[in-house]
Amino acid sequence: MKQTIITSGKFKFLEVGTGKPIVILHGLMGGLSNFQGVTDYFTGKGYRVIIPMLPIYDLPLLKTNVKEFAKYVNQFISHLNLSEVTLLGNSLGGHIGLLVSLLYPKNIKGLIITGSSGLYENSMGESYPKREDRNYMKRKCQEVFYDPKVATDDIIDEVFETVNDRKKLVKILAIAKSAIRHNMAKDLPKIQIPTAIIWGENDIVTPPEVGHEFSRLLPNSSLFWIEKCGHAPMMEHPDLFNVHMEAWLNSHSN
Repeated sequence: MKQTIITSGKFKFLEVGTGKPIVILHGLMGGLSNFQGVTDYFTGKGYRVIIPMLPIYDLPLLKTNVKEFAKYVNQFISHLNLSEVTLLGNSLGGHIGLLVSLLYPKNIKGLIITGSSGLYENSMGESYPKREDRNYMKRKCQEVFYDPKVATDDIIDEVFETVNDRKKLVKILAIAKSAIRHNMAKDLPKIQIPTAIIWGENDIVTPPEVGHEFSRLLPNSSLFWIEKCGHAPMMEHPDLFNVHMEAWLNSHSN
């Protein structure tokens, strides 16, 4: 993304467009640019798209967990004085969005999750074996997508650099364990926020049965499938993702 990162108080974020707010929550290993297709599309359609930089590596280790991230997002929404927010989260971001909708629903109008953790996630493994082997990390990155070409050299290099930074790796593992511990199966029926579930049919990180289970447990949800698609539909099939997202937003516009 070419936009300038804004700093306001303790928060850093990207903001594009004007209109109804969409707050995007990135995943554990996901960059802000993962949502370029969504941002480009919706900012021209009366939406204010905002992507906060989650404090993945900035919180004390004991506070590096999904519940603290949900608290941070709620503080961010209050800081910007936002209301009737649509949250969009991929992977860990979806998990955080679910927690925000459960714990802090006041300013949330809708939630969109894609490849979300919170029920089950087949991660790279607790210790990232062979993390110093770039070819190994390349294969793991490619497995995230149906089409391995989506895992560009830039994406692979960024992940490789991150998991070989010991301080960052400690935080990554802490978050991953927190996400596993914080299973939301018992909490999902309590979430009344309208929710769109957009899932890749070929996701091996959060397999299709996870999407079905979210649909079963979330009382006010709609489930959309994307063919030939892995764990990050908004990256792999941005046009189709936007079609599903826009149709759902329009159906919940009142």
